[in-house]
Amino acid sequence: MTHDILKRIVDTRVERLKIEKKRRSIFDIIESCRNSNPPSFLDAVRKNGLSVIAEVKRASPSAGVIRHRFDPIQTALEYEKAADAISVLTEQDYFLGSSAYLEEISGAVSLPVLRKDFIIDEYQIFEAKALGASCVLLIVSILERETLSAFIKLSHGIGLEALVEIHDENELEDAVVSGARIIGINNRDLRTFNVDLGTTVRLSQAVPDEIVVISESGIRTEKDIQLLKEARIDGILVGECVMRSGRPEEKILELKRAYER
Repeated sequence: MTHDILKRIVDTRVERLKIEKKRRSIFDIIESCRNSNPPSFLDAVRKNGLSVIAEVKRASPSAGVIRHRFDPIQTALEYEKAADAISVLTEQDYFLGSSAYLEEISGAVSLPVLRKDFIIDEYQIFEAKALGASCVLLIVSILERETLSAFIKLSHGIGLEALVEIHDENELEDAVVSGARIIGINNRDLRTFNVDLGTTVRLSQAVPDEIVVISESGIRTEKDIQLLKEARIDGILVGECVMRSGRPEEKILELKRAYER
């Protein structure tokens, strides 16, 4: 995996966004937002016990195609039996996602849904709301602090939550100063795609108590959960391990039970 994968993903996203804006105006999307009233993502992830955000993900740059027979709605319905929220990949080129998946899933389940994408423009935030999302992913490493703060404020202002993703101490400071209510600690370095669960253990201790903490990436086993239990976390975001499982409901419950031990 090359060290410039994140830059390539963002550059591709910039070009695709230009096409999307020509296809549908932001004014049309903002108007569509008025009809969307999604459930609270914050309430779903800050309750007692371990909250699980299960991800509908067809592929990734690190794993390739995860599931060839891919039925996003059926997958989401399976998740709904045990998860607390659902994450949906909408990035098309590297993760084979789709905005259509988000719209279909948010209409089919009662759980709050996260738009997982490389968000670089307010257009994508309004679009997420119009598609039925409850939350958007904001990746600190691809946003200037001023932009991050504006995007968090915009998200909250239109009734969305923001899962603000960090990977180091400087990004944590940016997230806190910018007003994050939910911080996702990504155990995967998006520049190299190397994974270390110790990233959550290290960084979670410095997150203010009032902020919800989600550990992301590389979480697969009960042993992983036991390690993360030593950290101050409220939930986890899991994708590949539940997508590859033949029984996703049982896999999610297995992870939750491991946290309770």
